[in-house]
Amino acid sequence: MERFRRRINEYRGSLYNETELRNEFVNPFFAALGWDIDNRQDLSSDLKEVKVEESIRVEESIKSPDYSFRLGRKLKFFVETKKPSINIEGGVYPAFQLRRYAWSASLSLSILTDFEEFAVYDCRAEPKKIDKPGKGRLLYLQYDQYVERWDEIAALFSKESVLAGSLDKYIQTIPEKRGIKRVDAALLDEISQWREALAGNLARRNPHLSQSDLNFSVQRTIDRLLFLRICEDRAIEEYGRLKALLQEDGVYARLMEIFREADQRYNSGIFHFQEERDRAELPDSLTGALVLDDATLKEIIQDLYFPDSPYVFSEIPAEILGQVYEQFLGKVIRLEEGHRAVVEDKPEVRKAGGVYYTPSYIVEYIVKNTVGRLLEGKSAAQAAEIRILDPACGSGSFLIGAYQFLLDWHLQSGQAHCRPGGPGGCSRIQRQRRRVASDHFGEKAYLAEHYLRGGHRQPGGGGDQALPSAQGAGGREPGEHQQPAALFQRAGFAGSGGEYQVRQLAHRLRLL
Repeated sequence: MERFRRRINEYRGSLYNETELRNEFVNPFFAALGWDIDNRQDLSSDLKEVKVEESIRVEESIKSPDYSFRLGRKLKFFVETKKPSINIEGGVYPAFQLRRYAWSASLSLSILTDFEEFAVYDCRAEPKKIDKPGKGRLLYLQYDQYVERWDEIAALFSKESVLAGSLDKYIQTIPEKRGIKRVDAALLDEISQWREALAGNLARRNPHLSQSDLNFSVQRTIDRLLFLRICEDRAIEEYGRLKALLQEDGVYARLMEIFREADQRYNSGIFHFQEERDRAELPDSLTGALVLDDATLKEIIQDLYFPDSPYVFSEIPAEILGQVYEQFLGKVIRLEEGHRAVVEDKPEVRKAGGVYYTPSYIVEYIVKNTVGRLLEGKSAAQAAEIRILDPACGSGSFLIGAYQFLLDWHLQSGQAHCRPGGPGGCSRIQRQRRRVASDHFGEKAYLAEHYLRGGHRQPGGGGDQALPSAQGAGGREPGEHQQPAALFQRAGFAGSGGEYQVRQLAHRLRLL
């Protein structure tokens, strides 16, 4: 604190940059709170406590938060840093940026700091660009207050306190205002509006479309747009490529060109336009022949980008996408007289009184007490005899949980890259552990393809429906695994026969 005080004018100067601030002040600050900033535990990128973001994107496109603090795989809070020349207390954009990150990640609390100032925000409310900088601010300190209020800071953000549930306890003391919309509810409303717009326009412009084909076409269009938009925010696709279509005519024809290019790049089920060996599913010969108006598509594309979109797609957790699509797939498009499209609940959803999804903590508990027990005391060769079947996998939550458990087991037991009969056996454990930890997609594809089986069919007039867009939820940048949803087409274990055996995982992993 004394060093910062003595040289504060230098630090406020334009030559002092954010990287220097992090190294000299922010990193030691959080290390003093007990966090393993430098990954001295030598954990894999999946499990290390603090992920520090280095890459920066320009213009209105977005980068990841500067720091992500985690316990195991559970994201706890973000820290966004600015250099001291930036005004934290009165600056509109820094607060909006942090709240946008955290809201998209479904985090209740996060921190904005330039070390001279330290602000904690309630991030439960949807961020709006017109919000004042004090919106959601719960705590504001200046650097000369850190010593006297250190116990208060540590009681909330030290690793020990966060382990004990300090963040949840704290946010529960702050009443949630009426009308607050969390990211899952907001995204569900958004894509539901897209479905109604697409269904109405496609039904009017393509009078030959059957009800089943209409449902398929609408679903695939939404899946493809979301998938590519998520890839943009993860720097897998060029940022703004879809947005550029707002300046063109013949948008749907151009979109189909982009979709066909994606088919060549990703070999993913949602971009399946050509016959492939060993693939029973017929290619999509329908959507490319449809008519879809520019105005409808441009409105949807506009909604995908800042400032119209509040979402940071790279930060939306896979389980949030799963929950959204569980609700989304509970409705179906029906054609009425005059070929008019209406969206309504599926009969089985009406009967059940709504759509229900399994919370992640229940998934984790069940997987731990089933798959975990099966793996106890086993070698890699013995574990390879196990197969895991979810015959009605829905959004794929249990299979994703099982995959994650298997991956962690291989990493933690030092048995990564120990395929039955594989070369090298299980020697040089540390090196093998790092192979999977550093995202060798063949290794991860092997785990998914070898162990997992799933089946599901969506009845009710919509045919088989899937969540292929969750493939884009897998990692924040190419080559880095964050969430397993990128390995699966979450609800798409279906296929026309109701079975899907994750055969194309090696190709899909190229997304990560």
